Parts: sequence; C-alpha cells; structure tokens
Amino acid sequence: MQDHAQHTEHAHHARHTGHVGWAMAAQATLHCLTGCAIGEVLGMVIGTALGWGNVPTMVLAIVLAFFFGYTLTLRSIRKAGVDFRTAFRVALAADTLSIAVMELIDNGVIALWPGAMDATLTDALFWGTLALSLAVAFVVTTPVNKWMIGRGKGHAVVHPYHH
Repeated sequence: MQDHAQHTEHAHHARHTGHVGWAMAAQATLHCLTGCAIGEVLGMVIGTALGWGNVPTMVLAIVLAFFFGYTLTLRSIRKAGVDFRTAFRVALAADTLSIAVMELIDNGVIALWPGAMDATLTDALFWGTLALSLAVAFVVTTPVNKWMIGRGKGHAVVHPYHH
C-alpha cells in the first residue's frame, strides 16, 4: 500500500509541475501500439484471407485494434485486483484518445501509400507499409500521450495500478 501511495503522490506531483518524462510517454505509447498492432495485423489478415474489400478490412482492423488495446490495459488493471467495471472505465479513459490517434495515423499512412491498399499478405509492400505506418503512428502518438499524462489523463489513470 505504501508503494501505491508514493506512486500516486508522484503522479500527482508530476501532473501539477508539468514534469512528465518522454520515457513514460513512450512506454504508454508502446503499450498502446502493441494492442493496435495485434488488432491491425489480425484484422488485415482476416479481411485479406476472406477476400474482403479494402474498407471492410480496414474497419475490422480498426475495431480489433481498439479491442486488443483495451484488452491489454484491462488485463493489467484486473491483475491489480480492480473489479471489471472500474477496470473497464479506466481502460476507456486511458486508451481511447491514444488508440484513436494511432489508428488515424496508421491507417492514413496505409491509405495514402501508393499500392499499399491493394497489397496482399505475401507482398513485401503490405508488411513494409504496415511496419512504417505503425512506426509513424508511434512517433506522432507519443507527444499526445505525454501531453495527456502531464494533465493527469490517458495512461496517468492506469499508472497507479501497475505497481
């Protein structure tokens, strides 16, 4: 309990002084990126394997990115002994903006990259564009997460449960 109190005080202090490190923001973004990447890849693989068009495949990938992003956060909060309803609310508060920005950038890069939307699972263009789009999304989303954490939002609401 002492560690939790110290950590909560540290988060409170960081929020009021505006001192939030890039490492904390990058860690939050990497956590978000993991869920997004799982959902994106799975959605694209399923949509492509079923012969779906670009739009339904992208919608599935986005839905699964949110699902896996929230699920990873839920899992870690539930491990801390938090009830499901509270954990779900914390996950929504922590991840929604981060996942939304990541998905907007990620899918925007893929949609705008010439030929990427028509690449198949066996094309290097498919995997290369996906990797590039996730990297760009990470770079763009990290400052968003830094800003949110500095204001006590986003992953700042999850952080006390990680210890």
